[in-house]
Amino acid sequence: QVQLVESGGGLVQPGGSLRLTCVASVSPFSTNPMAWFRHAPGKQRELVASITSRGTTYYIDSVKGRFTISRDNAKNIVHLQINSLKPEDTAVYYCNLLPPLTNYWGQGTQVTVSS
Repeated sequence: QVQLVESGGGLVQPGGSLRLTCVASVSPFSTNPMAWFRHAPGKQRELVASITSRGTTYYIDSVKGRFTISRDNAKNIVHLQINSLKPEDTAVYYCNLLPPLTNYWGQGTQVTVSS
């Protein structure tokens, strides 16, 4: 059974950093592209970053240079390092496969950027 568990969010000031972690009970994990999504209040959930099985990454323009996605195939973990946080980054962050398994969203982890 697929399980996606996100953690690492919190309340940070603008300019701060967080490292999000996703533990994915997905088999096989290493061959699946993985991604981080976010859902901000009043907006649709959006793809933020993705990483292929070989490590090729993609970022939306608004996070390029600030966010870094990585994966540890031995531990079934995907990280999202987020730096230089802005108030507009406030959202619930989710991980999932790419394309996402629509019936298996985790609980997400809340990131709030505020002074």
